[in-house]
Amino acid sequence: MKLISIPANPVPDHVVTGGIKTPDGVNLRFARWDPPPGRRGTVVVLQGRAEFIEKYYETVRDLRARGFAVATFDWRGQGLSDRALADRHKGYVRNFSEYATDLDAVMEQVVLPDCPPPIFALGPSMGGAIAIRACHDGSRWFERVVLSAPMIALPPGPLTRVAGPLARFMRLIGRGSGYVPTGDAGASGSEDFIGNVLTSDPVRFARNAAVLEEAPELGLGAPTIAWADAAMRQMNQFALPSYAGGIRQSILMVAAGRDEVVSTPAIETFGMNLLAGRHLILAGSKHEILQEQDHYRSQFWAAFDAFVPGTPLF
Repeated sequence: MKLISIPANPVPDHVVTGGIKTPDGVNLRFARWDPPPGRRGTVVVLQGRAEFIEKYYETVRDLRARGFAVATFDWRGQGLSDRALADRHKGYVRNFSEYATDLDAVMEQVVLPDCPPPIFALGPSMGGAIAIRACHDGSRWFERVVLSAPMIALPPGPLTRVAGPLARFMRLIGRGSGYVPTGDAGASGSEDFIGNVLTSDPVRFARNAAVLEEAPELGLGAPTIAWADAAMRQMNQFALPSYAGGIRQSILMVAAGRDEVVSTPAIETFGMNLLAGRHLILAGSKHEILQEQDHYRSQFWAAFDAFVPGTPLF
C-alpha cells in the first residue's frame, strides 16, 4: 500500500509499508521504520479518529532521532484501511472491540516479528482510549504507554449529558450509519484554521490540510451515530471508579490545557486513580499536542524522554 509524499511532508527514510488482514477480514495499511544505529526499541503510534499515517511523519522523525524504530497503521474505517460503509466519508465502527482486533493484528503480524524490543506505545486522542482499553483488558504488548490528550470523556456541557442516550436511541431505531446531528462529509482537518479546535500552529495545520488536498481519499467526515454510541459506551466504562484502578500498566498521560475536544479534568481524575501512572497538563495547548507549536511539543517530548526508559537527553 502506498504512502503519500508532498514537498511539505516527505516520507521519512527507511520505511517499509504494506497491508495486513485482521481475523475478521479487514485490510489495514501499516508502515514501519527501521531503528537508527544504537537502537532503543520500538514505539507504536496509535492514531486518533480521522487520522492517517502521513500526519505523523514529523513524529516518526522525532522518535527515530531518539533511537527508536517506529510502527503505525490506519485503523479500520480511516486512512487507506478498509472502510465499512459505501460512503467512505462516514466514520463507522460497531464497537470499540473492533479497534482492539486491529491492534492485536498489527502487533502479531508487524510489530513482534519485525520490530526490536522493548516496545512502547504513543497514543493521541482515540488511540489513547484504545491503548487504555488494551491495558485494562490485560494486553501486555507495551513496556510503557504515553498518551496525548486521550479520549477519556467529552468536555462537560448540556450536550454532553444527552449525547450518549441520544446516540443509543438513534442507533436502536436504525440510524447508526447516519452522521451525528450537524455532522457532514467534510474532512476533519480541512476546515479553516481560524476557529479550529485542533492546534494553534498554522504551519502544521496547513501541512496536514495540504496532505488531504493531495490525497482526499485519506479524509474522513463526521462520526456516524454508531461510532458515537460505541465511543460513549467506552467512555462510560472509563468513568467507573474501579476502571483506572484495575490497570497495572505504567502510563503517562499528557493533557492539553485548552482542549475543546476531550475533557482535561476527566484526564486528571483518571490519572489520579491509576496505580502506576502519572499525568501532566500543558497549559495553553490545544487538543493535538503533537501537531502544536514547538514550545508545546518540546514540553511533551521532555515528558516523554523522562518517562520512557533509554531515551537520551534532548
